[in-house]
Amino acid sequence: MKPEKMCGRDIRLAAMNYLARREYSCLELSKKLSRRFPNDLRKIYAEVDRLTDEGLQSDTRLAEAFIRARSNRGQGPAKIRKELQAKGLSDCDISWGFEETKVDWFALAEQVARKKFGVFSEQDKDLQLRARVTRFLQQRGFSYDHITSFY
Repeated sequence: MKPEKMCGRDIRLAAMNYLARREYSCLELSKKLSRRFPNDLRKIYAEVDRLTDEGLQSDTRLAEAFIRARSNRGQGPAKIRKELQAKGLSDCDISWGFEETKVDWFALAEQVARKKFGVFSEQDKDLQLRARVTRFLQQRGFSYDHITSFY
């Protein structure tokens, strides 16, 4: 079918096919659909709003799932927050996701450090090792408070 003959039903079907594979934010879904249907922006926004109202698309559900997945990969809250902001999620949705997942970031930082650098003993706590661990965990998105909690 030619792009100029697309209707709202085709847009809805494409959006639901995308959402069947994984969660998308409103912004991501709108961008994805606008690449496929460039002449129907008004219909795209209306359809994305309709899917949101029906509960088929949810930014809060995306935030919760994303935070859980990224924390299971050993990433910290700062990095996760930046990625969610890049996906177009509001600060309210992001904060709600962090509250719902209830991740212990201090324990996670220690677990990630121990996995990478092994068990820390008193003699291992020299400045060079501390600097390496700190840099590594900061790149992962952990704050200095998270990092220093297990030293």
